Amino acid sequence: MAYLKPPWFTRTVFNKIAMATGMSNTEKLTVTRRRSKERQEIPVIPVDVSGTKYVVSTRGEAEWVKNLRADPNATIGSTAYVAREIPEQDRQAVLTAYREKAGRAVEGYFRKLPGEADHPVFVVTPKG
Repeated sequence: MAYLKPPWFTRTVFNKIAMATGMSNTEKLTVTRRRSKERQEIPVIPVDVSGTKYVVSTRGEAEWVKNLRADPNATIGSTAYVAREIPEQDRQAVLTAYREKAGRAVEGYFRKLPGEADHPVFVVTPKG
């Protein structure tokens, strides 16, 4: 699967600012790294479709995606969730809603990775 590696500035500076401020509708996703078992924090833009919450990887096969597949327990903000990846054929409505919510900030990723298979999508269900 394709992956668009973020540049140094994005990884080192922008992501921290986005998570701290919530800019562009971002929230902090925390997952467990599959090898080190340390926390990985990444800004995501959750989207609700018909009352169900989803997270989308705009950059494709990112490390957080691989980590979430290995351990589906995650937090978004301060809420604990269990994630389940949805099949490619079920992603279109979520990706459409995501692109509407995220706007121009994500359009370049979808031009470079145009297929539904290029963007892993996870439904997240609150624990409890």
